[in-house]
Amino acid sequence: QVQLLESGGGLVQPGGALGLSCVASGSISSITIMGWYRQAPGKQRELVATIISGGSSNYADSVKGRFTISRENARKVYLQMNSLKPEDTAVYYCNADVSSRGYVKTYWGQGTQVSVSS
Repeated sequence: QVQLLESGGGLVQPGGALGLSCVASGSISSITIMGWYRQAPGKQRELVATIISGGSSNYADSVKGRFTISRENARKVYLQMNSLKPEDTAVYYCNADVSSRGYVKTYWGQGTQVSVSS
C-alpha cells in the first residue's frame, strides 16, 4: 500500500509564505512524477505544479514566479509558496505516479488547507 503524507499549510496573511511537504511511503519501485493540485470551495481541482524524476517542472500560470516545486529525494516533494494571495486559498493535494510491483498508479494525499487572509 502506498501512502502520501502531506505536511505544512495553515493560515497566512497576503504577501506571506508557506511551505508544503509530501512524503511517499510503502512498496514503491519508482516515482516518475510528483506534484501539487488544489481545490478551492465550489471549484474544480486544478494543477499547481509538477516535477518529474529528472527535475523538469511545470507550473500553473497563476503561480509562476511565486511558487517553487522541488524533489528533495526520490520520495519527497516540496512546494515553496511565496507572495501568497487570497485566491491561493484552497485545499492542496499531493499527487504521485508510482511504479510498484510492475504497475503504475496515481495516488493522492488527503489534502492540507492553505488559507490566505488578513
